[in-house]
Amino acid sequence: MKKKKTHSWVGGLAAFVLLFSSSLFGAKGQTGEGVRVLTLDETIHLAADSSLEAFRTKNLFLSSYWEYRTYRAERLPSISLQLTPAEYYSDFTRRYDSEADIDIYRRQQSFYAGGAVVVEQNFDLLGGTFTLDSDLGYIRNIGSETYSQYTSVPVRIGYTQSLIGYNPFRWEKKIEPLKYEKAKKELLFNIEQISEQATSYFFTLAMAQAEYDLAKANLASTDSLYRIGEERHKIASITKADLLTLKLDAVNARNTFQNADITLKRAMFSLASFLNFDKNTPIRLVLPGKPLALEVPVGEALALARENSPELMGLKQQILEAEQEVDRTRKESWFDASLSASVGFNQVSNTFAGAYRDPLRQDIVSVTLTIPLVDWGVRKGKYNVAKNNLSVTQTSAKQEELSIEEEVVMTVSDFGIQQSLIGSAEEALDLAVMAYAETKQRFLIGQADISSLTLALNRQQEAQRNYITALQNYWLSYFKIRKLTLHDFENRVSLSDAFDYGVYLK
Repeated sequence: MKKKKTHSWVGGLAAFVLLFSSSLFGAKGQTGEGVRVLTLDETIHLAADSSLEAFRTKNLFLSSYWEYRTYRAERLPSISLQLTPAEYYSDFTRRYDSEADIDIYRRQQSFYAGGAVVVEQNFDLLGGTFTLDSDLGYIRNIGSETYSQYTSVPVRIGYTQSLIGYNPFRWEKKIEPLKYEKAKKELLFNIEQISEQATSYFFTLAMAQAEYDLAKANLASTDSLYRIGEERHKIASITKADLLTLKLDAVNARNTFQNADITLKRAMFSLASFLNFDKNTPIRLVLPGKPLALEVPVGEALALARENSPELMGLKQQILEAEQEVDRTRKESWFDASLSASVGFNQVSNTFAGAYRDPLRQDIVSVTLTIPLVDWGVRKGKYNVAKNNLSVTQTSAKQEELSIEEEVVMTVSDFGIQQSLIGSAEEALDLAVMAYAETKQRFLIGQADISSLTLALNRQQEAQRNYITALQNYWLSYFKIRKLTLHDFENRVSLSDAFDYGVYLK
């Protein structure tokens, strides 16, 4: 009976200390000066706006954007000025002497200057190039016979075309728009991935924050119990074993608090670094409430993933590029042939004005052929390599598509489970809080011992951890679904349609 009275006294003291600690724990939620208070939405917004990962994502998109702009510019006429401001020759040249019927070397000196304005336009349908140019040249021979000449081409139009059938412009017209569309989807994918990373950092800190608060409250409780227990042991109100138990609890609580403090600092440093804050910024998080139930149909998610996945678009691009290489090597394995034709006017005169007077017709037509007679199978080998690479790319694309579909199905399934787990974890937390409150009341009137109270407190702490974990898993699954499908199922809108790409082009 004496031992039971002792536990009742200790229990009453523990209840008082725990009530005091609970008030401290609640006050911890209040923020002091300099503390940055963040919700999950604010954390995600800051990560997408200010993090180093967001900066990298923006520059990747800009690189693809300017690459696409370059492709579009190459479809338009280009105008260039080609100049040779000065060119001087002084050398010995072999010449035929008709009087002596021999070849002799004579010194030759000359000065040349010239320029041309050239307009070029690619012709996508056939893969050729139109040119429109105007040339002017001046030459002055220096020596025993000094004279000057001007040559001009007032206008000339020409066309160059490969005759073997390979048209690189046609393939670029297929590939380049797909590459840019993939870059836009990749931008959205990376933004959602940043949201996923921010969520992970947020809940890691939230868990460390909760563990720290619990450890601090427990440390205050056990220290107070041990100090009062020492005074009561001096008057023999409690046994030596009870005092040692109280001391052990205090030592364990201090170690737990120190570890929780280290974990909290690391988690806070990691989140501050990710958000590009000052590394010493104190952060206090506000947990999100219970999310609304959200239904994500598996079939719809799969269809959206096939349509919007940047990885699948990248695989389509690889297949097109492999088909382009097959087309090129197949046609080049026969022979090389090209056509070049131009029509215009030209004139030569000793004066500048004369070079533009009564220009004569100039026609140039050139057909070149390169026929491989013996190449030891080099061209055929390149064609076979291209065909094999295409087969490998198609097989890899199919495997990757199946892998992405499996990931979508599993993520949607996990998301549904996480929604139900949040409800269970919230119910468990409510039950644990009520159970602890009931045990504490029974402890105050001596109907429960310290072990029962400690067990109830531990269950409450475990229920809080499970609730935070359930929230974390829910939001991670939510943003992963958005990342895989590039679709906002909550508002039923496409992320691509709702996104302002112009913000990233500034």
